[in-house]
Amino acid sequence: MSQKRSGIELDTSLGYLLKEASTALRLAMEEVLRPLGMTVTHYSCLELLAQRPGMSNSELARGAFVTRQSMNVLLQALERDGHVTRPAEAAVGKVLPARLTPRGRESLREASAAVRAVESRMLGGMSDGEQAEAFRLLQGMIRSLRDDSDGGHGSDGSDQSHGSDRKG
Repeated sequence: MSQKRSGIELDTSLGYLLKEASTALRLAMEEVLRPLGMTVTHYSCLELLAQRPGMSNSELARGAFVTRQSMNVLLQALERDGHVTRPAEAAVGKVLPARLTPRGRESLREASAAVRAVESRMLGGMSDGEQAEAFRLLQGMIRSLRDDSDGGHGSDGSDQSHGSDRKG
């Protein structure tokens, strides 16, 4: 008598494959960032601040996929090490916006080069068209998962599943 499996087949699960790719990417990034004295979260914070100066702790935490508490600890360390600057105190009800220092920009320049090399290695076997298609497909998956929890339908019942973005 054979037992019927009730779980998913990991070999054919797209979610599992995406998690495996994400983990492999993170490990490869950690490997190249470690000699620079950085973690992926450290790099993400510097990159976010370079692209959007003055972000708050909460905004940085969301962008780097960590808790506000973890980001606060990281920002304190980055400030202590001279990579970012924040005002000593904020106006009432305002946030403490962080900004990169010249030292932070230099560290980011080195880290960005290392991370770009990892991304190039990851995409090395793909044509430009395949890379563009993978990018489009991943963006579509993200949009689908971020849609309202009502299954992609708006409150009026209309389809909000971005069908026009997908090939039929």
